[in-house]
Amino acid sequence: MSAPAERVAAIILAAGESKRFGDQKLLATLDGRPLLQHVLDVANESSLDPIVVVLGADAVVIGQRVRPGRARVVRNIDFASGQASSLRAGLRAIGPDSDAAVVLLGDQPLVTAPLLDDLVARQRVSLAPAVMCAQNGRRSPPVLLHRDLWPEIEALQGDVGARDVLARRGDVAVLEVDASRARLDDVDTPDDRERLFRR
Repeated sequence: MSAPAERVAAIILAAGESKRFGDQKLLATLDGRPLLQHVLDVANESSLDPIVVVLGADAVVIGQRVRPGRARVVRNIDFASGQASSLRAGLRAIGPDSDAAVVLLGDQPLVTAPLLDDLVARQRVSLAPAVMCAQNGRRSPPVLLHRDLWPEIEALQGDVGARDVLARRGDVAVLEVDASRARLDDVDTPDDRERLFRR
């Protein structure tokens, strides 16, 4: 069990190269805004503080096209080594005062601020070291990671994320997400984006 997380940060992972999309997917538009802007707006509407967005590939172009609001932009120069380096960059950027961090993906434009706040509320009740979202039986980010887990997360290498750490644990809480409140779909290909348009 972990202590209740009082100060909870947000880390938005947005450093990938978008190889399967064919172009920089974070700048692809949905409802007139870049995908990443949707995620930034949701984080800014939530109670999470501080907010860090980790950029890597195409950082300059992305930085010119989005409005970070309260989010601090951090550049991961080691982005090509995989997601683990972006997680480390985000954890280091939020500083020592946070009790937990909610990790979001920059290509999940249909998450909502209430969902992020629900993750925090679930941790405070369950005292779990992590709270994962699930929808239709599939676990997915966003995920809340208590600082008790950060040493394990920071030790990850390559193109792996927190899922590898959480899979080894039996004390992870799960927040079942109703699709009428938020969608956990991420965008990896142009077809994924078209599917979101048809929602």
